[in-house]
Amino acid sequence: MTDKFKVPPFPAVILAILSVQIGAAFAKSLFPVLGAAGTSTVRIGISALILLAFNRPDLRKLTAAQWKAVIPYGICLGAMNGVFYLSLSRIPLGLAVALEFIGPLMLSVLTSKSRLDYLWALLAIAGIALITPWNGNGIDLYGAAMALLAGTFWAGYIILGQRTSTVIDGAQAVTVGMIFAIVVILPFGIADGRLGNFTVAMIPSAIALGLLCSAIPFSLEIGALKHIPAKTFSILMSLEPAVAAVCGLIFLKEYLSLIEWLAIVLVVTASLGATLTGKPEKQIVQ
Repeated sequence: MTDKFKVPPFPAVILAILSVQIGAAFAKSLFPVLGAAGTSTVRIGISALILLAFNRPDLRKLTAAQWKAVIPYGICLGAMNGVFYLSLSRIPLGLAVALEFIGPLMLSVLTSKSRLDYLWALLAIAGIALITPWNGNGIDLYGAAMALLAGTFWAGYIILGQRTSTVIDGAQAVTVGMIFAIVVILPFGIADGRLGNFTVAMIPSAIALGLLCSAIPFSLEIGALKHIPAKTFSILMSLEPAVAAVCGLIFLKEYLSLIEWLAIVLVVTASLGATLTGKPEKQIVQ
């Protein structure tokens, strides 16, 4: 998708974030019926089918180097989504997103080459801290652990996605990667036992979920990762909690407090700062 409809890297990341958060509204209609594993399986499965139909990759033409790159990328992609949905089944979305973001945020700090980059990371941390419920009420340790694990996979997804984009075009990478993502998540969906609750009436929501939460954003992100450093991508993704809050206001009528809007300002400032002052870095190669 990215190679047929090219989008500049920074707008691509923003559009990917918007796509994921808008798609979350469709997930709400499936999650109570299919459960975490079932919804994640449907999401990845529909995405894989859409991408296969649209991009039609010729698997026979892939080289050994391309397989070596795309297989771990796909496995990490599937694990990231599956584990994050498990966290959502136990803790609130805002907390899950905040905890998950620790993964890419730490990646941005560890790969930093400028002291100024630490300032943007600290601003992002401050913003996330403001929108995170720290009183401990109702916090499920298993859910929190799954969100942190999802963040680890998220950091791995960024690194592997950038590496994969150097040896295979973005559309092919995402499409083939989705095949391995569904291989990872499908056993958990089957074991959960609620996939059988899927009905014909859910198909439109499932298609929207697959497009908005996986097919479109992953295609946009793999294209962006080919042109921007992993560090810059990671801090740009700090917009995720802010966009989630705005989408919650628009689609779910979740009104924000002054403190929460301050958090959004801090996160957006960090993202803009990283974009405007980021130094060119050597791309990750295989």
